[in-house]
Parts: sequence; structure tokens; C-alpha cells
Amino acid sequence: MAYIITFKKIPLKFFWETVISVPLVLPPTVLGFYLLILFSPENPIGRFLKKFFNLELVFSFKGILIASIIYSLPFMVQPIQNGFKSLSKSLVEVSYTLGKGELETIFKVLIPNIKISIFTAIVLTFAHTVGEFGVVLMVGGGIPGETLVASISIYNEVEALNYSTAHKYAFILFIISFISILIVNFVSSKINSENH
Repeated sequence: MAYIITFKKIPLKFFWETVISVPLVLPPTVLGFYLLILFSPENPIGRFLKKFFNLELVFSFKGILIASIIYSLPFMVQPIQNGFKSLSKSLVEVSYTLGKGELETIFKVLIPNIKISIFTAIVLTFAHTVGEFGVVLMVGGGIPGETLVASISIYNEVEALNYSTAHKYAFILFIISFISILIVNFVSSKINSENH
């Protein structure tokens, strides 16, 4: 997606960039609600997935996984897109001039030059997804042993007034998030200092 949006002339590019970016500003429960309706067996798409692929996405781990991918898409696409935009267009032109095809240019020329962007995208997407609440609750329902994740467990423990258990879960998520950002910043600073 990042490559296509950056390098291809596609109709209504601004529209597709907007679609990818919507989860950044849309309340997670709103996105979760619409995904719940979309995945529902009463909906044509949900019915199609059930009939032809035997996929039930409502209140299932697979549903949470797909919903999380949609919700976290901008955190993956935008850093990679920014990495591609930072490259000189002459890299692509030179690669084609030397007889390289499009796939070879992507994997042997472009991607090696945006490793930090890809790494940042992966870490940010992971950290963002681990703590997600609204989309996961709407699509997964927080079923113990099936779709119950850490962020929902925190909410459940607070609701039951088990603050010490909620604190443990919350602290673990805080540490994971902090370490994720720390790693991104450390790697970025190392690469920047090597480039100067």
C-alpha cells in the first residue's frame, strides 16, 4: 500500500490516503461497531465469508485479528510511506535503467534504504495494537479464553474493584509501550548518528 500510494499514479489517491488514515481520528468504538456489523452473518459480507470460507469473524480471535489490522493500518503504512517519500526518485530510475524489474527494485533497492521506517512501523503498530480496547471489545466481546485481551482485562478488574490486579495488567502494558518507543528512539538515534 505504501509503495502504491507513493509511486503509482492511481485515481483519487487523496481518497485512498484518507481511507487508510481514518482509524487515526475515528473513535475505536465507532470503527469496532461498523466492523461488527460488517462481519455479522446477517450482513452480505459476513454471510459470504461464512458460506465460502467458513469464517465467523464476530466474537472470534480471527475477527479481532482482522479488526486490529484495519485499526492499526495507518501506523504501518504512514511511516513506510514517509520512508519511500524521503528517497530520491533517481534511485528508482537508475534501477530501471540497469534492467531491474519493479519487484526487484522494491526489494533490493527501496526497502533496504528505508529499514528504519519499516522497523518504526512494525514497533508502533505492535505497541498500538497491544493496548487496543474499543475495536477489540466491539468485535471480540471479551470472551474469557477466546477473545479476552489485556486491555479488556484491565477494564474488567477495575469494574470488579480489583485494583491491584488491574494495576499489574496496566503496568505490564505500560512497560511494553515504553520499551517499544524506547527501542524506536534508540535505533533512530543510532542510525542518525551513523549517517552524520
